[in-house]
Amino acid sequence: MRHLFIINPAAGKRGATVQLEALLEKLSFPHEVVYTQGEGDARRFTEEAVRAGEPVRIYACGGDGTLNEVVNGAAGCGHAAITNVPKGTGNDFLKIFGPDYRRLFYDLEELAAGPQTSFDLIDCNGHLGIDVVCAGVDARIAADVHRYKDWWFVSGMGAYVLALIENIFFKGIARSMTVHMGDIRWEDKPASLLCVCSGRHYGGGFMPVGEAMPDDGVLDMLLVRKVSLFTFLRLVGKYAKGLYRQYPELILDYHGREVSFSAREPITAVVDGEVMRAAAFTVRLSEKKVNFFYPAGACYQREKAAVPGTI
Repeated sequence: MRHLFIINPAAGKRGATVQLEALLEKLSFPHEVVYTQGEGDARRFTEEAVRAGEPVRIYACGGDGTLNEVVNGAAGCGHAAITNVPKGTGNDFLKIFGPDYRRLFYDLEELAAGPQTSFDLIDCNGHLGIDVVCAGVDARIAADVHRYKDWWFVSGMGAYVLALIENIFFKGIARSMTVHMGDIRWEDKPASLLCVCSGRHYGGGFMPVGEAMPDDGVLDMLLVRKVSLFTFLRLVGKYAKGLYRQYPELILDYHGREVSFSAREPITAVVDGEVMRAAAFTVRLSEKKVNFFYPAGACYQREKAAVPGTI
């Protein structure tokens, strides 16, 4: 079995790469290490490893963006399995394995020997994701965080706060969209946000659908109607805890395999942290899957997750 560690040096706090390298030096099994230098490198390294044709376990050492690139490089390849060493600041997807995910996934010996499961993937206009696709005010905030991060005097949290203030207080929460999901036909009406979940967490602390499972062949979708600023501030904490069923007058839910949405102006959508913009999107359960491996002590099963309505 080949073991390939793809390290994103830019991910995580200062010193994170050195700490990971120290762990790699102690590993008992042969392994290879490569470093990304820019966008697309993690996907390219993954595709090269997959083309070799031998069984391989690929470790995305970074945040959700690094994992997303590796997912897109390994999707549909039965001889490859991937995982995520949580070197990033967010690592939202791994939160499906519980609050102790960082310790579990940094035990590289246990991780390398752990089981693997075939996980579903989300296809968003041809780009694949493993966790959550969002489109709405949350997506616009996430996109603007990247812009503010380029300001040398702004911290990561500062960038989030600035993006939040800009989009909530100045640009307005809702945008007109046409959304078709199952029997729901939302025709060119204002909506605050739309999310499509295979995983359970996004945005650093949001768990909109606590019962979502990454291997059940179902995408869990929520559409939030236009709400006032007061209602948004009152509702956002409940939404973040997966209590959407308590607000049927404000949040429409659908559990299926596909949703399409469009608007007269380009829509910002975010796929596992990756920003996309288009006038129309189709988000569906992909025909491709990806093998994901994890430590034997970790569990992503629904019964281990928080139960909506009991938080």
